[in-house]
Amino acid sequence: MSPQIAGLLQLIALIAALALAYRPLGDYMARVYSSEKHYTPEKWIYKVIGANPAAEMRWPAYLRGVLAFSAVSVLFLYLMQRVQGSLPGSLGFSSIDPDQAFNTAASFVANTNWQSYYGEQAMGHVVQTGGLAVQNFLSAAVGMAVAVALVRGFSRSRTGELGNFWADLVRGTVRILVPISVIGAIVLVACGAIQNFSGIHQVDQFMGGTQEWNGGAVASQEAIKELGTNGGGYFNANSAHPFENPNPLSNIFEIFLILLIPFALTRTFGRMVGSLKQGYAILGAMAVIWIGFTALMMWTEFAHRGPAFEIAGGAMEGKETRFGIAGSSIFAVATTLTSTGAVNSFHSSYTGFGGGITMLGMQLGEIAPGGVGSGLYGMLIMAIIAVFIAGLMVGRTPEYLGKKIGTRQIKFAACYILITPALVLGFTAVAMALPTPGDSMTNSGAHGFSEILYAYTSGANNNGSAFAGLNADTQWFNSTIGIAMLLGRFLPMVFVLALAGSLAEQKPVPETAGTLRTDKPLYAGLLVGTILVITGLTYFPALALGPLAEGLAS
Repeated sequence: MSPQIAGLLQLIALIAALALAYRPLGDYMARVYSSEKHYTPEKWIYKVIGANPAAEMRWPAYLRGVLAFSAVSVLFLYLMQRVQGSLPGSLGFSSIDPDQAFNTAASFVANTNWQSYYGEQAMGHVVQTGGLAVQNFLSAAVGMAVAVALVRGFSRSRTGELGNFWADLVRGTVRILVPISVIGAIVLVACGAIQNFSGIHQVDQFMGGTQEWNGGAVASQEAIKELGTNGGGYFNANSAHPFENPNPLSNIFEIFLILLIPFALTRTFGRMVGSLKQGYAILGAMAVIWIGFTALMMWTEFAHRGPAFEIAGGAMEGKETRFGIAGSSIFAVATTLTSTGAVNSFHSSYTGFGGGITMLGMQLGEIAPGGVGSGLYGMLIMAIIAVFIAGLMVGRTPEYLGKKIGTRQIKFAACYILITPALVLGFTAVAMALPTPGDSMTNSGAHGFSEILYAYTSGANNNGSAFAGLNADTQWFNSTIGIAMLLGRFLPMVFVLALAGSLAEQKPVPETAGTLRTDKPLYAGLLVGTILVITGLTYFPALALGPLAEGLAS
């Protein structure tokens, strides 16, 4: 069987698995966020934090809950790293330096999981499990809560109430993320991933010398790392490490976990707004972009150019032989079109165009299907923009799901879209203009520029994957990427929740013969075109200086 056919079969199997899980999981999540019942463990949590889960919140109160909880999480994780040297189970590792502790705390709370350190050489069991893994659950639950609040903005009328942040946070964690993660961890252990709290072991190498390995609760962290679209690996090699991702079966299962909730949330959306067809339209737009990017990546990496490529069967540099080009390409697209950031290969070693595809996937806003929660609300923002453009074309006041899209709503949507490009391009320009940041580049020319562009693209879009080659463990990059991650995560949430509040206050508009049908394939195509034109072209000049220039020169 040729590698291309094997890759196609992997893709078909993945799509089939996602299709089987789509309906039951989507409906289940809709019931979770619509339920008025509170389980006993949830009541204990509400009592500890002093929250009233029955109290409805308007968007400013909901936002205050998001920001306050996230600020406390950053502080807690920062302090845990700073005192690591005094904690039990630290494996003898010292406390983390202030700039790196800030960067890591911001990273994991912002669901970015950017890592400027070697996990197996810096973090002990307590910080890994009690700090980083906990934030993998909580940051994902925050994103899902904000997405659900926006969906309620569409489904409710004549009220500014969007639900209760604390109830949404707890339910998302207890009822959705924890149960699926437990199952996922068991599957990964069965595939060969490790799960222990052993210390550091010294291993004799075959060719002489020794190498040190340490164990850890890897399978459990790997499960929520992928399921919550987090991406932070226990080891520096991330999902290329055999302890995290042992074989092709675990590889395709991890990709399944990455895409599972983001795709299923489109059905949750359709169920909660009372129209499954609306959810299918959003799903269709996501699927078209994801399949298109995957096909383009596989074609680029399989293209034979020169004797080395022909002998290897394609561009195998930086890829694990146990996954091959197909398994690596599918993983790379899945992780950069979501906010996961996990890697089973090094994106810096991809072809020029292949590296550009990974960057463009993030620059589109990671909405196909995107991060857990963030993918859905990002796509809904683009849906509003698409409706607005269609309304301008025919001279009608745009409407979406029975809500008028006026000046106020479009301002919120426009601010949401402009934040991330401003952060990415602004920080990249400053880093390239200053003399010191450039010293961190391993390569010069177009590839070196791509290293810095990728770093800020990954940080501001809350992805967390690295292009490799860039030494990001400096005060400049730790600080600026940390700031980009926090602003890129929480500033957009401000406008999402403000938009949700303005929509919830509206009275529904009856559908007429002139209303644009947003549940049809025509609209899904318009949505895809809007995404590619508005967000894709924003970054075209920067991409032309980096991956496009490198690809055309090769």
